[in-house]
Formats: sequence, C-alpha cells, structure tokens
Amino acid sequence: MPVFRKASQLPCSAEEAFAWHERPGALQRLSPPWDRVEILSQSGGIRDGDRVELKIGSGLTAQHWVAEHHDYRPPHQFADLQVRGPFASWNHTHLFRPVDQDHCELVDEIHYKLPYGLLGACAACGYVASTLERVFAYRHDVTRNDLELYRRFRDQARMTVLVSGASGLVGSALVPLLTTQGHSIRKLGRSGGYAPNSFGWDPRRGVIDEGALEGADAVVHLAGENIASERWTDDVKRRLLESRTIPTRLLCERMATMPVRPKVLVCASAVGFYGDRGEEVLSEESAVGNGFLPEVAQQWEEACQPARAAGIRVVNLRIGVVLSPRGGALEKVVPLFRMGGGGVLGSGNQYWSCIGLDDLIGIIVHCLSNESVSGPVNAVLPEASTNREFTKTLAAVLHRPALVPAPQFALRMAMGEMADHLLLASSRVVPAKLLASGYQFRNPTLEATLRHELGR
Repeated sequence: MPVFRKASQLPCSAEEAFAWHERPGALQRLSPPWDRVEILSQSGGIRDGDRVELKIGSGLTAQHWVAEHHDYRPPHQFADLQVRGPFASWNHTHLFRPVDQDHCELVDEIHYKLPYGLLGACAACGYVASTLERVFAYRHDVTRNDLELYRRFRDQARMTVLVSGASGLVGSALVPLLTTQGHSIRKLGRSGGYAPNSFGWDPRRGVIDEGALEGADAVVHLAGENIASERWTDDVKRRLLESRTIPTRLLCERMATMPVRPKVLVCASAVGFYGDRGEEVLSEESAVGNGFLPEVAQQWEEACQPARAAGIRVVNLRIGVVLSPRGGALEKVVPLFRMGGGGVLGSGNQYWSCIGLDDLIGIIVHCLSNESVSGPVNAVLPEASTNREFTKTLAAVLHRPALVPAPQFALRMAMGEMADHLLLASSRVVPAKLLASGYQFRNPTLEATLRHELGR
C-alpha cells in the first residue's frame, strides 16, 4: 500500500496548531484554489465520528468524497478515513509533534490504495503522488502563514466582524480566514437571515436588519457590482457607481448613529482611483486620476465620511487586480494560456498592479487588527509588473508559450470603453502604507503569487 508523508515546522505550539484545525473554516482554508471543492455537508468538526461530504471538480468529472474522522487525540493527532470516494482505501493521519515552546512539526501521513488493483496502480501511481505533493505543499504553506498571522495578533481580543459581500471571491476566502483566527462572523447580504449569523439589507430602500451592527467590533464592506460583468453603457456605469456609493453611505450612516459603534471599517476601493498614469509611481499620497474609474473610487471613499466623522477608524483598501483561479482575471486567462493562446494585451507596456487572494485577505486582517492603519491603503504587490512581464511570468509558470497578442483595436472592439480602463490603462502602484505598518507579504513577487495560487 502506498504511503504519502509531508512534514513541516510551524511557528507555534502543538496546542495552537491543533486548535487552528478545530476551528470553523479550516477545511476551506486548506482547499487548493485550483480545485473546485464544495462542502456539501459537515457534521461537527474533527472529533471521532464527525463526517464531511465534499464535491471535488465540476461537470462530468466531479467526484464525491465522504470522510469520517477518528483517532481524535488532542493536541497530538486526528485522522480521517474515506467512507466513499475515488480511492480503494484512504486513511489520513494529521500529527502534531512539539519541537519547543514556540514550534511544532506538522506531519500529514496518508496510507492509500488506488482502484482497479495493479492496473490502477501502474496507470496512476505517479500522477497521484505528484498531485498529493502539490496539494500538501499548498496546505502546509497556508497553515504556516495563517498561524504566523494568528501569533502576530494573538494577544488582542477576538472580534465580532460583520462582512458584506461574503459570498464573493474575496469574501468567501476572507470568512474562513477570520474564523480560523478565532473571530466571530456575521454576514450581510440581500438574501437576508436564511442562515445562522446572516443578516439582510436593501440599500436602495435604506433597510438593514436589526441586530446586524449591534455588538459588532468591526465591519468589512466588500459589496459592489462586478466592474467587468458586461459592456459599459451609461446605464451600466450608473449602476456600477451606485452599487458602491449607496450601500457604503447607508452602512456608514447607521454605524455613526449607534450608541456603541464598531471600532473599525475596512471598505473596499480600487487602484482605479489613480487612473491611467503611465510610469508614474503611485502611493497613497498621489492625487486622484481622471475618468470614470477614478470618479467611482473617489465617490466610493467619500461615502465613508459619516463613519470617519463619528470617530470610527476607516481603511479604504485600494485593491489591485486580484489573482485567483477561483475568479476574476486569472480565472479567465489561465485556460487561454494553457491552450497556448496567451499573449500581451495592447503594447504590453502598461503597468498592472496585482495582489494574490491569500495576501489580500491577510491584508484585510492586518488592517482590522493594526490600529495604526487608517485612510487609503494600497493592496498591491510590492512591485507592479507590466502586462508584458505578467504575460511572460504566467506563461513560464504554466510552461506554455505566449505568442498570441491582442492588439488595442481588437480589445476596444470587443469591450469598448472598458478595455481602456481595465486592460490598457497603466497604474504603477506601491503599497507604501502596508510596508510601513509592518505587513509581511506571504508571496511578495508576481511569480511567487502565481505559483501559490496555481499550485505550480
């Protein structure tokens, strides 16, 4: 029977590492973004007899996996046994071995048997071993970085955090990070309180469920229509602006009138604030640019004024191009590059200021927990890359050529005004405030970010 083993040292005690795995959201944090993993049901956590049912992949290739936990021995180990799934047998033991007071060793040991006997072993043994190595390299990296983040702020009181846009790309990754850090979460959405700790609102009618903000220590506001969901018309542009300003103003006005207010609001904004600025290096001190996206970002940030005036610490997070295979630009371009159809966009000389999804949610936690951070904060990698550099790096990570350029005229024909603002504009943004406040990037370069997000 094949055995897979992966060991890493973690920057915490065995007790802290074990507790991290017991918190809600740990399974989501450990699911690689390049795999479509959906938790269909979960009874309990990791104690003996607790079960989880997963759907991995999509379409005709999707597989269902049911695992049952056993051998629960805190803080030393727990295990899960495949009840139903793609393997003939699978037993995965998670071991936590003390090294010293502040370090432990995490060991994942898996005894498995492939289906179809000798034929299956011959056909898939190498593929399974390399896949497990790829997956567990990711899992150990996430575990180590999440625990480093926890230890940085472990002496602070845990917070109750209200999150709007919790089902979006960023929100769905942020919530499990917050819960594994020990915080309590409330979700604010249009569908309302159909799930525990979920609250509804209708910003156009000025309605927020009672209790959503009551007792909340912090608010993370991420809601807003997708800027690239459809070709821009005057009506679409109006909707994009109002979907940001109206909910933000309502939320901030309600926070300002509360007798006991949340201490901090982290509100999404965008590097679109700076507009098309060529090679100019742009920090948080740089002036607003010209055009539609700068206008949207400026009004979005101004809508937070009621909260600022009430003494609430407000962080306007100017977010760059978010890199994740689960959504956004990377989800769209990776299949094209894998088929050899990638290439530079326009001249390729325009600067793209990017940020990996794992770093973005780490930045949000940093801003929530670090009282010295306020005002505009650029959420981007330490160095912006040109589109040509981005194209070359992604092609190298995927081991594919990038020989099919997309000229400016073709992009403008396909996307209209949106192409000029989202693909062809140049914004060379630096995260000056983040670096000054001591944020430690998980993946500080474009190549490291792409390799982490894509498991390469």
